[in-house]
Amino acid sequence: MPRTARLDVPDLLQHVIVRGVDRCDIFRDDGDRTKFIGTLAKLLVQTETECLAWALMSNHVHLLLRPRRTRLAFFMRRLLTGYAIYFNRRHQRCGHLFQNRYKSIVCEEDAYLLELVRYIHLNPLRAGLVADLTALDVYAWSGHSVIMGNGVLAGQLADGVLAFFAPGQGEARRRYRIFVADGVTQGKRDDLTSTGRRREPLADGPYDDRILGSIDFVEELRARRELVPAISASVDIRELIDKVCDHFALTADMLRLRTRAAKVAEVRGIVCYLAVRHLGQSGVEVGRHLGLSRSGVSIAAGRGEQLLKSDPALLALLN
Repeated sequence: MPRTARLDVPDLLQHVIVRGVDRCDIFRDDGDRTKFIGTLAKLLVQTETECLAWALMSNHVHLLLRPRRTRLAFFMRRLLTGYAIYFNRRHQRCGHLFQNRYKSIVCEEDAYLLELVRYIHLNPLRAGLVADLTALDVYAWSGHSVIMGNGVLAGQLADGVLAFFAPGQGEARRRYRIFVADGVTQGKRDDLTSTGRRREPLADGPYDDRILGSIDFVEELRARRELVPAISASVDIRELIDKVCDHFALTADMLRLRTRAAKVAEVRGIVCYLAVRHLGQSGVEVGRHLGLSRSGVSIAAGRGEQLLKSDPALLALLN
C-alpha cells in the first residue's frame, strides 16, 4: 500500500502515535521516561509547539500537538532521533527503535479536541498501568496529572484545556475530572485512532485516514493550497528526481553539476523541498543524490519552497 503524504501545516491539531519497532518496549524504566519527557518539553518550548495531551505507554506514545511555528515533521524528527540515539547508547543496542513512520491524524478541534484529551489520558488506566482514576491523578507519565495540578510539563496547555470547563481553576479541575471519569467505561475508541470506521464516505473516494473530522472539515483542508499533495509520498528520492527533471526537461546528472545556472538551481531547490518536507528524507540522504552538503540542501529547500508558493499550479502539475 503506497504511503500518503502527511498533512503537515502549522496550526492544525494532530494526534500523533509512535510505536516501537516489532512492538518492542521504548521505555525500560523511569530514567528513559524522564529523558523522553525532558526532550519533549524542551522542543515544545523551542519550537512553540502546543501540547494538549500526552501519555507514555511501554511500547508506544500518544501526543496531541498543535504546531505553531514549525512543521510537525521537523519537531518529530528531532524528538525521535535524539531519543533513539540516547536509548541505543544507554542500553547498548543498535538498529531502529521506532516502527516505520509515526502516525499523525489531523483532527477537527471543535468536535474532537476534548474527546482526544480524555482518550489519550485514559490510556494508562485502560492498559492497567494504574489501578484507578485516583492513581491516574498522580501518575507521572500522562498529561492528566499535569492538568490535575500534580505535575508540570513546560509546553503543555493545561490551562487551555481547563478553560473549556469553568473560569476558575478549582471548579474547572473538578468538572474536567468528572468528564474523564465518564470516559472510563468507553474502552478503546477505534473511531479516534484507527481506520475508516470513524469516517464518512467522501464524494470522490471512500475515506481519508489522515483526517478525523466531518466532510466539511475534510473539504476545508482540501481547499487549502499548502495541503495540495505535490507528489505521492510513496515515491522514493530517485523517482522524485527523475519526475521533477522530466517536467523541467533536465537530466538528473545536471542537478549534480557545480553550476549556478538559474534553471538548475531552481529545480534542485524544488527537489530538496519536496524530498525533505513531503517525503521526510534527511538532508544527508538528499545531499548524497545531489552532491550537496546538508546545509546546502536546507538552503536549496528554502528556495524551492518560495518557488512553489509563487507558482502553486506547479503542485498540480507534479501530482
